[in-house]
Amino acid sequence: MATRETILIFDSGLGGLTVFREVAAVRPGADYVYVADDAAFPYGSMADETLAARVVALVGEFLVTLRPDIVVIACNTASTIALPALRKAFPIVFVGTVPAIKPACASSRTKRVSVLGTETTVTREYTKALIRDFAGDCQVTLVGSKKLAGYAEAELAGAPVSDETLAVEVAPCFRDDDGARTDTVVLACTHYPLLLDRLQRLAVWPVNFIDPAPAIARRVVDLLGAGTAPPNRGTARAIFTSGRPPKALATALAGFGIRSPAAKNAE
Repeated sequence: MATRETILIFDSGLGGLTVFREVAAVRPGADYVYVADDAAFPYGSMADETLAARVVALVGEFLVTLRPDIVVIACNTASTIALPALRKAFPIVFVGTVPAIKPACASSRTKRVSVLGTETTVTREYTKALIRDFAGDCQVTLVGSKKLAGYAEAELAGAPVSDETLAVEVAPCFRDDDGARTDTVVLACTHYPLLLDRLQRLAVWPVNFIDPAPAIARRVVDLLGAGTAPPNRGTARAIFTSGRPPKALATALAGFGIRSPAAKNAE
């Protein structure tokens, strides 16, 4: 009989749902627990040391209670700050999320790429190192948004911001250097694909928005191996660290195939 795996997906809020969707599509037989650390959202406002300690402590708790086979840190900020500490502390495989600068620069025809992330992600040395290592002859524009992740959460909760408000946040991504226009935008926050349809519609001109979630899903499959798929689809549930998820999210989560959210210590 096939063994059912447990996959833990961790994010500061709801952005990791875009990662869950892709992983669940290629690994439907697994059981999933989606953990949203909404009690500390957004992570960008926390000091690095404080954030790393919080993520290590929380993940440690869930490793004991849930005993997952693999952990996906579906958050760019948490990945760039806490992954080294997580891997040092726990003997389990972690999959992180980092800006998809390498594939973006490899695919850009105009050699003009923008990286749209949180203010924390675009200023991090890790992001700058990716540019040095993989940008080649591409010109990369870093665009830090303070509000876009919150707008994505509001969208999912049924309270979207106006087109004008959203357009202001993404407008700096579009650069025109004497006709050499930005043609690729890296979505360097897992929240942002929640807004993808609107971002495409509001784009100053057509660009390729790169969502990291499919690559993360492929990495999960590579690490777990082919295995033997259970005959039935696995379960999926959400845990919110605040213990007080907005009621409006129940319908949105159900749209992702996740059952009604539970408090942090729910089994």
